[in-house]
Amino acid sequence: MTGPEAQTGKFLAAEWRRLVMLNYEVDPAVLRPLVPRGVELDTWGGRHFVSVVGFQFLDTRLLGVPVPFHRDFDEINLRFYVRRRAYDGWRRGVVFVKEIVPRWALATVARVAYGEKYVARPMRHRIDLAADGDPPDGVVEYSWRDAGSWHHLRATTEGSAQPLVEGSQEEFITEHYWGYAAQRGGGSVEYRVEHPSWQVWQARDPALECDVEQVYGRPFVESLAAEPFSAFIADGSAVVVRRGTTM
Repeated sequence: MTGPEAQTGKFLAAEWRRLVMLNYEVDPAVLRPLVPRGVELDTWGGRHFVSVVGFQFLDTRLLGVPVPFHRDFDEINLRFYVRRRAYDGWRRGVVFVKEIVPRWALATVARVAYGEKYVARPMRHRIDLAADGDPPDGVVEYSWRDAGSWHHLRATTEGSAQPLVEGSQEEFITEHYWGYAAQRGGGSVEYRVEHPSWQVWQARDPALECDVEQVYGRPFVESLAAEPFSAFIADGSAVVVRRGTTM
């Protein structure tokens, strides 16, 4: 489900595929200074979470036009979960702490259009999944280079990909269909992300090999240095990102 019909036009269309999602419980005091105006922290089971997510951006089109040399690329982001009461009920969304892509032009467009915290770093990936998408032991890994070192995010599929279960953490993590970004001057931008419900594999051997303080800052060291609360890999789908509106 994608929620109420959006009133804004398409900004970006693409496919998001092979999403590795490592989810960590976090002290809400770490997140409160980062919450944009007009939204509040969202919880699952009374807990607050951040997720490190790596995935493929494929067949990317900006305002309906493919951008040469920028159609297929990887992204790794750190995000947390918020909600906002609107005329149509609760809108559940995400706020990005940092988003890593391999080309400076991608980072620049996202920063200008939405005020998102994008940076450009060398990146690579390893995806060992069978053509039917359901191998017994499929490894998905995304890596990026920062300050002279390679950092890695990976997990191994376990069992078969399954539809989301209502009320599950997998549903909570994947089905936040709005994005929120704080703006200079104190305002916020809201934008809608549309995609169908995804199937997910449970994951084993999740790993975030990263200098957390260097990449994400000291406040996230305690949570991201711990074992993930959960880990899974989503198959992904076509997505549409709508133009943002100022709240």
